[in-house]
Amino acid sequence: MKRVLIAEDESAIREFIVINLKRGGYDVVEASDGEMALELYENCDGEIDVALLDVMMPNIDGFEVCKRLRAMNNNIGIIMLTAKTQEMDKITGLMNGADDYVTKPFSPTELVARVDAIYRRVVMNSNRKTVTVDIIELGEFKLNLRNRTLTKNGRYIELTQVEFQMMEYFFINPGAALSRTDILNKVWGNEYFGEEKIVDVNIRRLRMKIEDEPSEPKHLTTIWGIGYKWIV
Repeated sequence: MKRVLIAEDESAIREFIVINLKRGGYDVVEASDGEMALELYENCDGEIDVALLDVMMPNIDGFEVCKRLRAMNNNIGIIMLTAKTQEMDKITGLMNGADDYVTKPFSPTELVARVDAIYRRVVMNSNRKTVTVDIIELGEFKLNLRNRTLTKNGRYIELTQVEFQMMEYFFINPGAALSRTDILNKVWGNEYFGEEKIVDVNIRRLRMKIEDEPSEPKHLTTIWGIGYKWIV
């Protein structure tokens, strides 16, 4: 069963989203605020594939719900919904663990396409069993493809599904300059039609987790005019 949690305090918008997701074949769990969203997630025993979270909600806002859901489940897909166009809202959501964002107003086609893309990645990560190499070691880092974990000098680094896929792409191509488009297509899929800046925000988030000095990265470096490269 494809199950989506929608947390939106405006009933008209919530009903609009629910109708279109049900038409897309999803089972939808509805919440009118952040506190209710977290309660419903726990009541479903975590059996939620994707969460759509409005940023501005009473009691607990979408950013905090995102952070808590991500702490409970690294593989859940999270999309932030916001009526604001400010760059900071988008960046804040992604830095808190969201996989994508959709700015209101949005079309039903766009919304369902974004949910479909996230859902496919969640399923792929959950069902992935066959790998040709179990572990890739680069310097002090060890990426376990079977357990989908990353360690640095033996210390476990918690990654979201998007972050792990990005690290896997870098580790399979060490020393190669990977463009934003390459990364976007590999991680988010060829059908993704969002903005490339989502790659930059996730790179920033990864650096905060893996670099000793995130502002002066030694491993996940920027190749100006191209994209990024992993240096051992």
